[in-house]
Amino acid sequence: MTEDAAVFGGLVNMKDGLKNCAAVYKPEMIAVSTTCMAEVIGDDLYAFAIAAKEEDGGEFLAEDFPITYAHTPSFTGSHITGYDNMMHGIISQLTEGQKGEKKERINIIPGFETYIGSIRSVKAIVESFGANYMVLGDHSDQWDMPAGEYSMFSGGTPIADAKDCINSTATISLQKYATTKTMKMVSKKWKHAGGTSNPIGLKGTDEFVMKLSELTGIAVPQKLKTERGRLVDAMQDSYPYMHGKKFAIWGDPDFLVGLVSFLVEMGAEPTHVLCNNPVRGWEDEIRSILDTSAAGADCHIWAGKDLWHMRSLLFTQPVDFMIGNSYGKELMRDTNIPLIYIGFPIFDRHHLHRYSISGYDGALNLLTWITNKVLDKLDEDTKDIASTDYFFDLVR
Repeated sequence: MTEDAAVFGGLVNMKDGLKNCAAVYKPEMIAVSTTCMAEVIGDDLYAFAIAAKEEDGGEFLAEDFPITYAHTPSFTGSHITGYDNMMHGIISQLTEGQKGEKKERINIIPGFETYIGSIRSVKAIVESFGANYMVLGDHSDQWDMPAGEYSMFSGGTPIADAKDCINSTATISLQKYATTKTMKMVSKKWKHAGGTSNPIGLKGTDEFVMKLSELTGIAVPQKLKTERGRLVDAMQDSYPYMHGKKFAIWGDPDFLVGLVSFLVEMGAEPTHVLCNNPVRGWEDEIRSILDTSAAGADCHIWAGKDLWHMRSLLFTQPVDFMIGNSYGKELMRDTNIPLIYIGFPIFDRHHLHRYSISGYDGALNLLTWITNKVLDKLDEDTKDIASTDYFFDLVR
């Protein structure tokens, strides 16, 4: 937005932008979000969309062309707030006037999910029940397109499905704190069953699987029982190496709920749990998880703090390992505490976003990454010749 737009509003820019977007990229829908400037001015997105269609005259923007929108100022909440506002805006606007006969179908909302493998794991779990379902906001293919012929749009949720999602019988959000506004509408206005379920770790995946069993009336398939058994076997193998290890971990609210629960399942001690963008209820939920650990009294929650605060904690109350995003790289250098790259954003490691951290296979990935970092540290600490190498073992 230029100086003129900052004074008079962004109508002209938005009309040009919508027309150019429709003409060049030929989408089936355009979604509009706002930035700080548009919010301070008070731009009316609904009126702007109508004005753009009227000026275009149907050349590129037909009267029924869907232009969904949401107010997403960066001075309110965080990126998960923006996701929630956008998801609420898209599905509430697309489903206007679409309410009809109910269908035995489950909507899955991934939340602010940056691990595309997690979306695929969740889809595989739902499909194992033979359930009719749709993923609202499926970016798993868009972020993982194969080499070859380029396509602007890959995968995703068909517009027709998104318009019909109101007629499903249930909706499950995989991230409670990233979809508070959306799920309030789904439960109170749409009257859908389902609710929220965070399928990270053994307990989280068990709860998701049992919720699907309850909604579909189908017993848990043998395929999932086998996957669960393999995970439990692996957890038993690695338990001695993770038990009693102290961790500092940071990230988004839903991510932390899943990871902290998994660490506690493995007998680890989440000594410092830091969330810069907590949502109401998150701190109490984390505390309830920590209280199930024998070391719960020594585990601390830092809501609304940042990594500069974490840096101080790592010097005054050090831990064995850190779990977090790329911003922890500076902490790793300053404190010499190993960093396990899990979370968002990760800029300096390749392909991690392709993996899953959800479902039984995702829990196995978490177990592998964390345990092997523990073993790396053990090797590093026992490599000095005739000093510590008595425990530099080939078999761990």
